[in-house]
Amino acid sequence: MSQTRTVGPARSLRGEITVPGDKSISHRSIMLGSLARGTTLVHGFLHGEDNHATLNAFRSMGIAIEELAGGDLRIEGKGLHGLSEPGDVIDCGNSGTTIRLMTGLLSGQNFFSVLTGDRYLRKRPMKRVLNPLAAMGARIWGRGGGELAPLAISGGALKGTEYVSPISSAQVKSAVLLAGLYADGDTTVREPHLSRDHSERMLRYFGADVRPFEGGVTVAAQPKLEGREVFVPGDISSAAFYMVAALIVPGAELLIRNVGVNPTRSGIIDILQQMGGSLELLNQRELSGEPVADILVRSSALKGIEIGGAVVPRAIDEFPVVSVAASFAEGTTTIRDARELRVKETDRIAAMVSELSALGGKVEARDDGMVIQGVEGLAGGKVKSHGDHRIAMSMAIAALRAKGEVCIDDTACTATSFPDFWSLLDQVRS
Repeated sequence: MSQTRTVGPARSLRGEITVPGDKSISHRSIMLGSLARGTTLVHGFLHGEDNHATLNAFRSMGIAIEELAGGDLRIEGKGLHGLSEPGDVIDCGNSGTTIRLMTGLLSGQNFFSVLTGDRYLRKRPMKRVLNPLAAMGARIWGRGGGELAPLAISGGALKGTEYVSPISSAQVKSAVLLAGLYADGDTTVREPHLSRDHSERMLRYFGADVRPFEGGVTVAAQPKLEGREVFVPGDISSAAFYMVAALIVPGAELLIRNVGVNPTRSGIIDILQQMGGSLELLNQRELSGEPVADILVRSSALKGIEIGGAVVPRAIDEFPVVSVAASFAEGTTTIRDARELRVKETDRIAAMVSELSALGGKVEARDDGMVIQGVEGLAGGKVKSHGDHRIAMSMAIAALRAKGEVCIDDTACTATSFPDFWSLLDQVRS
C-alpha cells in the first residue's frame, strides 16, 4: 500500500543507533544455509521484504526455516542436492538479488522452476546473468529473448567456465559462482573492479573451496557445505543514510553500532571522508568472516569531489544518498563510471536529478553519473520515491536540511530494506 510522509528540517541529531542486518548477507545466509547439511542459526537477519522473498523461495523448495524469538532463524539444510521442485512460480518481489542469484543456483538443480517478480523487477535486465550461465550449459528462457523476467529454468548438468565480466556486479559474479557449485570442474569469474565479496566470504565460511586472486575468484565444484552459526552485521547501505544525516545537520553526532565494513562495501566511508566528513571507526572486529565496526559520525563542512573508478562498485547502492550529501557540499561533485545506477530498482540517476531539482538542487544528469553543485539549502516541496526504497530514504535525509517540509510519496517501499527507518529517524532527531 502506498504511503505519503512529510519530513521537516531537523534542529539536530543525537544518539546511538543500530541499523538492520545486512541485506546482502541475509540473502546469502538463507541460500547457503539451505544448501549446507545440518542446522544453520542466523542472528541479526534482516526481516525486510526482499529477504523474505528469498526465505519463501527456499521454503517452497522443501527447506524448513523457523523464525525464532528476537527474529533469528533456524535453517535445516538438506545439502547441495536436497532442494525439491517448487509447486508454483517463485515470486522474487522487488529483489534483484533474489532473482539473479537464484537463477544461477537453480540452473544446477535437476528440476524445472520459474522466477518472476513485481512490475519493477520485471523491467530489470537479466541477460547479464543468463549469458554466462548459458555458457555453462544452463537452459533458461525469458521475455525479450531472455532479457526480462519471468524466467523459466530447466536445471541440469553444468560445466565449469572462466567468465570475464564486462561489468563489476556482485549479483552477476554470485550467480555464476553459485552455478559453479554444481559444475563439472572449477568456475572462475574475472571483473574490471572487485565487486562486493559477501558470496565468496560466506561460501568459504560454510566450507567451500574459494580462491580469490587479483582481478577475480575461483570456486571448486561439488563442495560439502556444513551448517554454521551466522552473525549478520548491520547493513552499511542502511547506515549510509544516517551517516549523511549526521554530516549535514548542524551540531549532530551519531554512533552507529555493529556495522559491516567489508572493504568491498565501504566505499561510502571513503567517499564521505574524502568530502571532509568526520567518520571514525571504533571497536573493529570480525564476525562470521565479515569485518564489523562501530561508526562515530559528527556534523562536518563537506566539499565537492570527483568520484569514479574502483570506488564506484564499492558504493553503488549508496549513490542516491551521496548525491544528497553533495547537494550540501561546497563546490561541485562529479560522479562518473556509475552507469549501473540506470538499471537498479529504478533509474537512480534520473530519479535523483528529478527529485533534488524539484527542491531547488543544482543537479545535471550524465549518461554514467551526475554533476552536483552544492547549494546553501534545499526548499520544501513534493517529491516522488519512484517506488525505490533508496530514493525515498535519500529524500527524507535531504529534508532534514531543507528550508521547509518535504512531502514524499509512496514511502511504503522502504520496507524493502529498512522497515524501521521512520521510527529510528524520529528517535534521533530533535
